Amino acid sequence: MISEYLKNIRNSDIAYLSKAITLIESSRESDKIKASELLHACLPYANNSVRIGITGVPGVGKSTFIEAFGSYLTNLGKKVAVLAIDPSSTLNKGSILGDKTRMEKLSKNKNAFIRPSPAGDTLGGVARKTRETITLCEAAGFDVILIETVGVGQSETLVHAMVDFFLLLKVTGTGDELQGIKRGIMEMTDAIVINKADGDNIKNANFAKTEFSRALHLYPQKENNWIPKVTTCSSLHNKGIIEVWNILEEFLRLTKSNNWFDKNRINQNINWLKQNINQQLLDDFYKDETIKVELEKQIQDMEKQQTTPFEASQKMINFYKKI
Repeated sequence: MISEYLKNIRNSDIAYLSKAITLIESSRESDKIKASELLHACLPYANNSVRIGITGVPGVGKSTFIEAFGSYLTNLGKKVAVLAIDPSSTLNKGSILGDKTRMEKLSKNKNAFIRPSPAGDTLGGVARKTRETITLCEAAGFDVILIETVGVGQSETLVHAMVDFFLLLKVTGTGDELQGIKRGIMEMTDAIVINKADGDNIKNANFAKTEFSRALHLYPQKENNWIPKVTTCSSLHNKGIIEVWNILEEFLRLTKSNNWFDKNRINQNINWLKQNINQQLLDDFYKDETIKVELEKQIQDMEKQQTTPFEASQKMINFYKKI
């Protein structure tokens, strides 16, 4: 089975790639074993792409930008995979998964692959198996992996830890400009793209470009010696897309020449290792039947106000250590 999956993935069979991603997203124990074997088989063919994280608040035009950017890259002869993370409902756990609808043109491109995945209950709106999906897409021969976040809270930090280049999309005239001055997101950003720079908004976009450029110069120099760039574009009218790719190529030339690119890839794998350990420990903890019984007891004690959440958590951890 694994050899069949690998053969078809290496032949860029999209149907098999989709089935493989579904396999690694499965929570069934039998599927987890198969998924681990498949990932191991794919590793020798991975790491040959450029991984780009794209974030921005809802309404900034991420899907429109990705369609324009992805179409431009496929015209250059590149194969583009889009991993679009859809937020899941906290009530019914469902997701809309409508990115293929929003990227209608790109979804029909034979050199593009769009995979919407539900974020589920993963912190920050990043699908739990995004890293594994990247490996499968690279094994299938995709040159560029675009990871679109839902643009909420911790998603930026989590995506930043799994990509080579981090792009922040902004728009003007929404009161969003001030949000861009937040230290955390600015320190992670490799490029800021002011989207929707068309019509009456061109002047505002150019003004925002100047302001963001000034703000970026206030931050310490990055470890990779890259100076973040700011540019404008109109995804709707395909203007400024070339400039975005030029910035990325300049980034790649610098970071590969000073060996930071390879160093960052190693750090990505270390982070992946730690995330997997954390997730496995959580899964084992909550699946243990004795833990379920003890947890219910602690919840009942809290309801009776006989303990506090902090005390209960400490008791649960100590209880787990003795198992």
